[in-house]
Amino acid sequence: MSIRLKLGVTLATLAFAGAALAQTPAVKPTRIRGDIVSLNGDTLTVHRRSGDTVTVDVKSTVGVSAVKSIQLADIKPGSFIGTAATTGTDGKLTATEVVVFPESARGTGEGHYAWDLGPNSSMTNANVDTVVQGTSGRDLKLSYKGGNNVVTVPPNVPIVTFIPAARTDLTAGKKVFVVATPAAQGSFEAQRVVVEKDGVAPPM
Repeated sequence: MSIRLKLGVTLATLAFAGAALAQTPAVKPTRIRGDIVSLNGDTLTVHRRSGDTVTVDVKSTVGVSAVKSIQLADIKPGSFIGTAATTGTDGKLTATEVVVFPESARGTGEGHYAWDLGPNSSMTNANVDTVVQGTSGRDLKLSYKGGNNVVTVPPNVPIVTFIPAARTDLTAGKKVFVVATPAAQGSFEAQRVVVEKDGVAPPM
């Protein structure tokens, strides 16, 4: 990978992480998940999981990235991750997805807070202290400023890291995750776009 490409990945990851995963953003973002209908100029049309269709203004300066699958074994003590999880009746956290950040993005959005991926969903951006094999998966012992917790990662949970993508990847039928702010007449302005690539859809 060239220095220029590495820099692009780092900048895209940092920008995305800051917009999507920060605990206390200046403007509360809207997270749009769904399938791309079309991209006409700067207007991205997305059919959301909720069933409605929305338009998103994707300016040329907006970064586009994708994700690639990695293995649970790639998560080591010292890794900095973001994991969405659900809280069970026993109070334990079970991961629904895990994103492994590059070292350059360490500390981004650090903390434990509510997430909108599903009922009782939370997001934890934290350092992995230890990885322990449990009865239902691997238990990640995580620490972050102000706290710590344990998240169990079942074998079937998607685990990804960021890779570069481009506007040309924004084609009809692909899954997409967009962090956006509300705009006029029910439309949105994109801050960051993560698109399906090589068959790997953004799980966040």
